[in-house]
Amino acid sequence: MVQRMMGAFLVSWLVLLYVGCSSNPVKLEATTGQAPAKKDVIVAMTTSIEDSGLLDDLVPVIEKKTGYKLKTISVGTGQALALAEKGEVDVLFVNSPKAEQKVLQDGAVINRRLVMHNDFIIVGPTADQAKIQGKKDAVEAFSLIAKNQALFVSRGDDSGTHKLENSLWKQASITPTGAWYQQTGAGMGQTLQVANEKLGYTLADRATYIFQKKNLSLPVLVEGDRKLLNLYHVMEVNPQKFSRVNTIGAKAFSDFLLSSEGQALIAAHGKDKFGQPLFFVDGGKTEKDYGF
Repeated sequence: MVQRMMGAFLVSWLVLLYVGCSSNPVKLEATTGQAPAKKDVIVAMTTSIEDSGLLDDLVPVIEKKTGYKLKTISVGTGQALALAEKGEVDVLFVNSPKAEQKVLQDGAVINRRLVMHNDFIIVGPTADQAKIQGKKDAVEAFSLIAKNQALFVSRGDDSGTHKLENSLWKQASITPTGAWYQQTGAGMGQTLQVANEKLGYTLADRATYIFQKKNLSLPVLVEGDRKLLNLYHVMEVNPQKFSRVNTIGAKAFSDFLLSSEGQALIAAHGKDKFGQPLFFVDGGKTEKDYGF
């Protein structure tokens, strides 16, 4: 509880630091030849974008191309959506489709677009006490973990990963409680490290896992279930509802992600270092293309 309160305080402090009350935004540097009057764009994003190293690739290029300075807040998707509902950020880059739809329908965000995807995986100790290795059904794997009371380390942070985890427990008709179920209240990278130290199971996005794999002893035990698809959307906070948002800067950020240059940058991330991409681009596609 103390850890969550500290996390909430930190997010609020960052928002107060970043949010300004400057006048209405002007056109992009690219279209006027002048630097933007409102230079900062506040981006709330899921932690996996930072933990996978993608953020480091994106920020300098976007800032150079648009003339804006990105102020990034890396939190769980639930927290990012809550910030958008208060008008405290300009744009979101997150990965929890059902939760996003609600915020979209409530009018807090607009222009929701699919950017990329990868997948979630279940990792765990080599000894595999729960005997889940090779299972094709994530719900069955969760049931076996609970049945054997094998240590499961949850993010517990209302992130997209945590929301999916809760959905899988619900589908398994299990309410996880007891010493075998532990929550970190932290991001994906930290949660993987805790699971690794304690030799526990956890649900992770593949990009963060690959990025940190050299420091982990946990193998991938379950993968390939359609329920584990991980979709990332970008959306802008609605200026009709929150007049202080930098709507032009937010659109510049979103448009870059969906541009040919942005999609190529995302598709290339990880190839040189890991021999495989960490994300697959989806410019022009929607959730319907994946049966959602």
